Amino acid sequence: MAVAQDVDATTDRSSGVDGLAVRLTAREAQANTLAVLQLCAAGKLRCSEKTQRPGTATVAAVAGVLLGGDFYLTEPIAAFAWPLLVQAGGLAEIAGGRLALTARGRAALAKPAAETIRQLWRRWVSHAVLDEMSRIETIKGQRSARALTAAGPRRKAVAAALATCPPGEWVEVDTLFARIRRGGPPFTVARDVWKLYIEDLQYGSLGYDGFHDWSLLEGRYLLCLLFEYAGTLGLFDLTCGDPVDACDDFRGNWGADDLDFLSRYDGLHAVRMNTLGAYVFGLADRYEPEQDGAEAGPALKVLPSLDIVVVGEVQPADELFLNAYGQRTSDRVWALSIRSLMAAIDAGRPAEDLRRFLGDRADHDLPATVTRLFEDVAARAGQLRDLGLARVVECADKATAALLVSDRKLRSLCSLMGERHIAVPVQHEADFRAALRKLGYAMPPSRA
Repeated sequence: MAVAQDVDATTDRSSGVDGLAVRLTAREAQANTLAVLQLCAAGKLRCSEKTQRPGTATVAAVAGVLLGGDFYLTEPIAAFAWPLLVQAGGLAEIAGGRLALTARGRAALAKPAAETIRQLWRRWVSHAVLDEMSRIETIKGQRSARALTAAGPRRKAVAAALATCPPGEWVEVDTLFARIRRGGPPFTVARDVWKLYIEDLQYGSLGYDGFHDWSLLEGRYLLCLLFEYAGTLGLFDLTCGDPVDACDDFRGNWGADDLDFLSRYDGLHAVRMNTLGAYVFGLADRYEPEQDGAEAGPALKVLPSLDIVVVGEVQPADELFLNAYGQRTSDRVWALSIRSLMAAIDAGRPAEDLRRFLGDRADHDLPATVTRLFEDVAARAGQLRDLGLARVVECADKATAALLVSDRKLRSLCSLMGERHIAVPVQHEADFRAALRKLGYAMPPSRA
């Protein structure tokens, strides 16, 4: 099946495939970093607690906010990678089946995206959620015992090889293969190649002579890591096309007749390390954005009526952020109110984040009505504080309650509520019960 995509440039490939698209990924990746973090903050992404992989609905949700869309319409690459990358980077964790931002993830929302991307790549190299080879589903038997080499050293070898690519220079994939085989750190994918096969273990085993050359195993692994993770993070600009018939090195294998391509990454034609990649790989001290003709982030108008108006194109990350704090009244307008800000605070989104967001993007000072709204909301929110969960203990009389809360060991573990009730924070319950027994009391289990 052909994989549809937008075409920005046309180039010939040695195999005769044309209609290749050039993707300048650095700007896209920085916008996508923030958009995916906003999706996590909104609780819209689900991943398996067992495998940590995103489900179909989550992949679709991520694809819907990617600037420029995924690389292909029907073969998820970036949309699959992002939920894994934020987990590996410690920016999000699975809680109740959903991805939730960690403290590090919340902090990343206020940091330059390039800095976050550098951390994500480094963490992926050392703490990847999966073996990228598993994404080449047509090569079966990978889960057999000792079929593959350890993914960690293999990944680090490929990352080291990618770091040697000359910044700003387009390199065709075949040339990159040759360079890595000639001078890059050596790595292998298969520990026992006879356990890997296409379609049928007996007839389609890759162990037969001529059925497992470097491009088919090591090359496909490299393409996946390069395309799905380094490309998604915006370290390399990509020239890619339809993977159907882009490579023919697997055609002689038994069972390959019905395959349109061996991997979804077969359409990658050439790569170019950009300035973001040079920064991430340590080849530049700081990130200097390339001028690609794209406008900077859209400015905002904050009106005295408490409306926020986006001037220019609405970016996915900004749209998700504004949705968390205001009510959308038109394509480019969000209305703020005490109720909408209180709802955001209740969901764990500080109002100060919105104030900072508006201050950074608006080309004018905030109107007095908006400043008063923030002051009012801050005052109301400051009147209540969540102290966490507690077990409520009822005493027979107020004398017993007073005795317990004044005890030298118990007084730091509980607090008096009214005359006969004591609140015990759940994290202190075990210590409270132990100290209670030493005092000559016991608390029977709850009958609720």
